[in-house]
Amino acid sequence: MNELQKKDLAKHVFNIAHITGEFKLRSGVISNEYFDKYQFESNPELLASIAIQLNHLISGFDFDYLAALEMGGIPIATAMAMMNKKSMVFVRKEAKEYGTAKLAEGPLIAEKELLIVEDVVTSGGQIIISTNDLRDRGAIVNKAVCVIDREAGGREKLAEHGIELFSLFTMTELKNAVK
Repeated sequence: MNELQKKDLAKHVFNIAHITGEFKLRSGVISNEYFDKYQFESNPELLASIAIQLNHLISGFDFDYLAALEMGGIPIATAMAMMNKKSMVFVRKEAKEYGTAKLAEGPLIAEKELLIVEDVVTSGGQIIISTNDLRDRGAIVNKAVCVIDREAGGREKLAEHGIELFSLFTMTELKNAVK
C-alpha cells in the first residue's frame, strides 16, 4: 500500500483500530467504542501514511521540535520526524527519578517552540498536563496535533489552556469513511 488518500486512510484506520465493547478511557469515561491506536501505530504502512498526512497538515507551522507524548505519540512523532527532518523530544508522563531526571528527553526545550504529538484525544487531559510541565521548564507550547479527535470536548478544553488542536481525523470522519 502506497500513500493513501485521506478518505481511504480513514477507512483503513477505522477498520484496523475501531473496536466495540465496554472500555474505560484515560479520562475515566466509559465508552462503548475504542480506537486501539497500537493497531495502526504498529503497522508500518499505515503509520507511514499517517505521518505523511500529518506532515501535510502541519506544513505551514513554525516550531522547533516535535514533542512526542508517552507512549502513543512516540511512534507517530518518530515517523513524522524521519520524513520532515525535524528533531523531536520524548515527553514522559513524569520526570524519571534517576539518570538525567528529565521530563523531556532529547534536545534542550527551554525557549523552544514545541508541537505536541498525540495519538487519540478525548478530554485532552494528558496534553494539558504535559503542556503545563513543559511550560514550567521554559518551553513554548501553543499547538498539538493528533491522529484522532474523539470529539468529546478535548479541543475545547485544550483551547482553554491556550493550545490549538489539529487532528488528522475526527471520530465523525472515521465513521463516515466506512458508510
